[in-house]
Amino acid sequence: MLAPISWRVPPRHYGPWEQFVALLTDGLVDRGVEVTLFASGDSLTTARLVATSELSWGDDPGADRKVAECLHVSAVFERAHAGEFDLIHNSFDFLPLTYSALVDTPIVTTIHGFSSDRILPVYEKYNHAVGYIAISQANRHPRLDYLATIHHGIDIGAFEPGSGDGGYLLFFGRIHPDKGTASAIEVARRAGMPIVIAGIVHDERYFHECVARHIDGKNVRYVGPVTAHDRSAVLGGAAALLHLIEFDEPFGFSVVEAMACGTPVIASARGSMAELIEHGTTGYLVHSVSEAVAAVGRIATLDRGIIRLTATSRFGRDRMVNKYLAAYACMLEPSGTPGR
Repeated sequence: MLAPISWRVPPRHYGPWEQFVALLTDGLVDRGVEVTLFASGDSLTTARLVATSELSWGDDPGADRKVAECLHVSAVFERAHAGEFDLIHNSFDFLPLTYSALVDTPIVTTIHGFSSDRILPVYEKYNHAVGYIAISQANRHPRLDYLATIHHGIDIGAFEPGSGDGGYLLFFGRIHPDKGTASAIEVARRAGMPIVIAGIVHDERYFHECVARHIDGKNVRYVGPVTAHDRSAVLGGAAALLHLIEFDEPFGFSVVEAMACGTPVIASARGSMAELIEHGTTGYLVHSVSEAVAAVGRIATLDRGIIRLTATSRFGRDRMVNKYLAAYACMLEPSGTPGR
């Protein structure tokens, strides 16, 4: 299992790719699969850990990102060249694909999204040699073939059902224009409810110009990054999660985690949101700030128990592990084809 080394596995706060790797790796080990995890040396895992750097480059100010990543990726393929693995699962993005023709080991790659169309030629070059997994139907690129679409799973047991008795709306994610933090603040203001902002600042200018000026400690509170230990309480105490994204998001861990706590989600009808949210049952899909404000007025009609049950049945870790095991089996079949 090749993880990113932007952050530790699992991440201390932000790090959706690392979170996915942690959940899948430990789930595979629980099934009796022998897994070697390539990640930063401070990672916590039940698999065999191999690290070329003690810390992720996100936690090591002195690290050269590209050097760290090249040493990390090459370690996997050098061992694969020696015949050490039956299969490589790449969760690192496109760089490892450029090593794929140098080994005979089958490779599955989870495509977490496309940072730019400029990286697409790499995926196209290895389209028929590597098995691609999409994390949502919305994130499938028409010029690529896919082995499967597999939504991420979460550890449902790590999220306690909440009553929403905190009485606040919640923004939970990285603070960036794509995530619609300012829109969430505006919805809360117009709905007459306080809002809690939780997450790391990914765009300093946006934070200072569009978010910080609203923070007053009462109507708008910023609590910073939330650890895994506190995530359930913050999500479960919210009346609703506002996820007013301004891009076509491939997936949204916070959306599924909120629903696991029974918290409804009001989200922009973009990207994968229609695959994650059942409109009128687990939340509302909206097209504007005005629609989001109206949806806030309807959240009391939603059953938080049903929201949690729906999340449990659709996004449990075991379901994800089962689907990945099926994808691995397909790649390991002598007559199998990588993508379809």
